[in-house]
Amino acid sequence: MAEKLTEIELAGIQLEESKPRTLAKDPSYNILQEDDIDTAVGVLHVAVQGDRSKPAILTYHDLGLNHMTCFQGFFNFADMQPLLRHFCVYHVNAPGQQEGAIPLTHRTGYPTMDQLGEMILPVLQYYGLKRVIGFGVGAGANILCRFALQHPEKCDALFLVNCTATAAGWTEWGYQKLNSWYLKMGVITATTEEYLLWHWFGKEAKERNTDLVHVFKDNIKQINPHNMASFIDAYVQRTDLGISRELDLTKKKDAKTLKCNVMLVGSAGSPHLDDVVAMNSRLDPSNSNVLNISDCSGMVLEEQPAKVAEAFRLFLQGMGHVPSLSQTKIVAERDAARRNSTPFDSPARKPGMEATATVC
Repeated sequence: MAEKLTEIELAGIQLEESKPRTLAKDPSYNILQEDDIDTAVGVLHVAVQGDRSKPAILTYHDLGLNHMTCFQGFFNFADMQPLLRHFCVYHVNAPGQQEGAIPLTHRTGYPTMDQLGEMILPVLQYYGLKRVIGFGVGAGANILCRFALQHPEKCDALFLVNCTATAAGWTEWGYQKLNSWYLKMGVITATTEEYLLWHWFGKEAKERNTDLVHVFKDNIKQINPHNMASFIDAYVQRTDLGISRELDLTKKKDAKTLKCNVMLVGSAGSPHLDDVVAMNSRLDPSNSNVLNISDCSGMVLEEQPAKVAEAFRLFLQGMGHVPSLSQTKIVAERDAARRNSTPFDSPARKPGMEATATVC
């Protein structure tokens, strides 16, 4: 017997065009002020996002990126908005890495990784901050670790993505030194592009993340190559953090380790996953955790923002922050915001937008 077909009218559908991905500055990225802060070994450009009377989150970006290209997409993510209302974010740019930076001239050379870590202290003093929660990616995560080791009393916690605790191996050293040499000549070669894409995404990036890879590849051309070469050089010449897991209670107090709460984040497709696992093995298990996100390349903030945002919220709640903020509330607020917003200039419904469908 033939099934009865019923026509229904889909009258409440919103037609929405997709926005092209871009790393250009988004007006909704609520940066209240930007400051250039002088330190003993260079100038740091800092962008402030949020109410400065709230607890401080301090971010530090990875190689080839800056505060905008590394964090704008994630901190603009809908699930992060309820959380960010309780904090003020201080985005630190490594010397010369911010947008529109001029070529640096250092009489004493570019700061080392230890010096980059020490440069964070004047930032805290400039804004009158007593303690911060660090949020770092790649090279920036390593720098925040050095700051936490230098000034443990200033660091409440560390949320670290793709962090490594070791010095560069010979392969990494040779590969990056070659790229740095070309960059200092003002040339961004195909090899340099391939290296940075590998550093950010991993080997399978081109097959799995075509649109995202294209966006970040275009961004490379906007970076001051001389300044990026200096930052890469500093990272290549990094020393081992020297941390160790000490289980003997009599020696534990004097062991060199991160004293604050630490969350390490890696991903199955990241080229740095082994480094993350190795670093976790050297931390005190009583104050550290590791999160491995599956089905994702090294760019976890871009590919899996919902999972990272939830992990960050739970991490902060473990320290007593935003105890009443649940995932249910976040989802409800996100859905309400979507219902109340009209995409682009199109009204929710125009004459002629009604549609009919035939269902069995």
